[in-house]
Amino acid sequence: MTRVNKDSAESSTTGQQRVLITAGASGIGAAMVTAFLDDEAQVHVADLPGQLHDLPPGVTATAADVSDPDQVDQLFDEAVQVMGGVDVLCNNVGIAGPTGALEELEVSEWDRTMAVNVRSMFLCCRRAIPLMRAQESGVILNTASTAGLVGYPLRSPYAASKWAVVGLSATLAMELGEFNIRVNTLCPGSVGGDRMDQVIAAEAVALGLSETIIRERYQDQVSMRSFIEGADVAAMAVFLASPAARFVNGQVISVDGGLETLRTVFRR
Repeated sequence: MTRVNKDSAESSTTGQQRVLITAGASGIGAAMVTAFLDDEAQVHVADLPGQLHDLPPGVTATAADVSDPDQVDQLFDEAVQVMGGVDVLCNNVGIAGPTGALEELEVSEWDRTMAVNVRSMFLCCRRAIPLMRAQESGVILNTASTAGLVGYPLRSPYAASKWAVVGLSATLAMELGEFNIRVNTLCPGSVGGDRMDQVIAAEAVALGLSETIIRERYQDQVSMRSFIEGADVAAMAVFLASPAARFVNGQVISVDGGLETLRTVFRR
């Protein structure tokens, strides 16, 4: 049975989209919260307990590690109780993972990166899909990275996890399109801020180079020679959840300033 041609994710009787954003207390997630609030959506956030402070007025939240099945169940139970349902799921949680040659990495580091970056999306989608199928509409936006499109030396767990997110999203788009549920992948480039500063610092140590050189190499591999901002990714998320994107499904959409390569390692 085919169910298509609806404008976008259907919402509650108030007309507001009900949006659930993981890792919504900082970085890209926080920018998404602001953007969806500006679009008059109802927003529920998931993040770790220590992160849930200074949320915008009107935003509800659940403290949860979304790589844990029981905590994901609690998150969705609370989100549905507060909002009455979920129209848009922004799977935004992710960690940078370790930096180093693959043979030097610990198994525990690999497993943790995969758990946070991939298993969390599986768990959240598994809970969101029945809700969206029941209402015959929904939007799932999975945040990957430009590292999910190209190789990324010294960051193999991160790159592998982001390629997995791209594959998961493409498969779900095929499974769910007939039920008027759209699934797309957002691939941000390097986002300026604290997290990028930490990545640069780690790579500088691993390569024995200055942080200034690493930063310049990241910017030089982008056509626009600049880092992006979380607000740029958030604006794309709001568009993809809107009626204007009602037939955008199964796509991998980069917001990166024109990535040319993703290689900070050069022969010396």
